Amino acid sequence: MGVRPEVRIIPFRGEYYMLRPDRRELVRNLIYPVPDPEFPFLGVHFTRTVHGDVEAGPNAVLAFAREGYTLGTVRPGELAGMLGFRGFWAMAARYWKMGAWEMYRSVSKAAFVRSLQKLVPDITEGDIERGGAGIRAQAVAPSGALVDDFRISVTEGAVHVVNAPSPGATASLAIGRHIAGLAAEAFGLSV
Repeated sequence: MGVRPEVRIIPFRGEYYMLRPDRRELVRNLIYPVPDPEFPFLGVHFTRTVHGDVEAGPNAVLAFAREGYTLGTVRPGELAGMLGFRGFWAMAARYWKMGAWEMYRSVSKAAFVRSLQKLVPDITEGDIERGGAGIRAQAVAPSGALVDDFRISVTEGAVHVVNAPSPGATASLAIGRHIAGLAAEAFGLSV
């Protein structure tokens, strides 16, 4: 479509634990950490679901496939594309300590719990069970910078949402209006 975005999407897996039903009283509300402005990842937190469950997480582990929901999921072609992007190597050089910590926390329940205890000191390993995982499509610049803002490009006949970071769901109506305005302008429509 004529778009050559400078950013590349790198997949990160976010793994969750769930509080056991008999320990949900430990978390009555949403509990979030103070964000680190250097990273677009929020860090582990506690979220009450509409069904009354309590999620704990996620971490942010480099995934080896766009749909790499488990550590063992590797897609060689996708991995090669990621490894062939200079921005990946710049990111890895800049954030290797954080990446190593996230990998360790992925395989060590005790390390995950220590992170959770910073928010709720009474949490123990016995209070949580493995939950699901999700994939965050993180845009990375050639410099290795983690892109934490929207990237939208317009070409003839198309509007391309290249990056829609974490507040995308929360701000979806405002973003939709903005994209509709871009489309109306690009396609000569009235809104």
